[in-house]
Amino acid sequence: MVIDTAPIELTPNTSKVTLMPLLTVNHLAKNYGSVRALDGLDLTVEAGQVFGLLGPNGSGKTTLLSVLLDVVRPSGGSFLWFDNPEDTHVRQRIGALLETPNFYPYLNAEQNLSIVASIKHVANPPIQSLLELVQLSERRNSAYKTYSLGMKQRLALASCLVGDPDVLILDEPSNGLDPEGMIEVRHIIQKIAAQGKTIIMASHLLDEVEKICSHVAIIKNGKMLATGAVGSILNHQPTVEVGAADVEKLQQLLSGHTLVQKLERKGGRLALELSPGRLPEELNLLAFEHGMVLDHLVLKPSSLEMEFLEITRK
Repeated sequence: MVIDTAPIELTPNTSKVTLMPLLTVNHLAKNYGSVRALDGLDLTVEAGQVFGLLGPNGSGKTTLLSVLLDVVRPSGGSFLWFDNPEDTHVRQRIGALLETPNFYPYLNAEQNLSIVASIKHVANPPIQSLLELVQLSERRNSAYKTYSLGMKQRLALASCLVGDPDVLILDEPSNGLDPEGMIEVRHIIQKIAAQGKTIIMASHLLDEVEKICSHVAIIKNGKMLATGAVGSILNHQPTVEVGAADVEKLQQLLSGHTLVQKLERKGGRLALELSPGRLPEELNLLAFEHGMVLDHLVLKPSSLEMEFLEITRK
């Protein structure tokens, strides 16, 4: 299978986007005996967002999704879909993939999706279009038991779309997939988001959240540690290491300078983050203009893993 690696422009269908919160979560809690799985979570998801729930295994992500789908009853707090407590058809507007997808092993893709449509009371579902979206058209007549893990996951995504829901809830959609399968699933989710769907996705993979999601909430031990746009939470500003014969003088020069927004002394060198729009070569020029020659200047890309660890430590 040829994987299309061209970038996909995420342009939501604004006809479906409203100014009202699509999901509001207030002080949500869930206890399993003495275990506090969710500990007073507050969360808001707007229509059109691709919202990632990021956290290590056991952080409470699946519990949160299960509560939002009314699979698990919360111990406290509340949540509201579509800003309308009177809406009795909420679940019909949500497509969900929790845990391992299950289909009839001896039936093919078309037959399995037809059964899903029947369960959802959806007449004339666009099965062929859905199979094309998830790249299963060529295997639509093959028995489910012959599918690879990636194909099974893509069929599960198609089943979530039966009934044209406004929201997709995905729990670890790339879990267990090889790199090729992860790329395939990622591109399908991006295509779905480009149609204007709101997606709430739980994952423990930093790279997956960075590449797919527009917004993220970091959860650990049932607590909300940070939430916001991916770029503001997972900072991608590179670190610049500089050194000179007189490190003290260099530190005095750079401390508080508009060129630098963060500075830290590390042994005989300085580790710093440049202000937005500034370039590393400006450091060299600044030092030279003040009678110093840098003997060390190395640009180190930011590590998402370190960013995540720093947030979870706090």
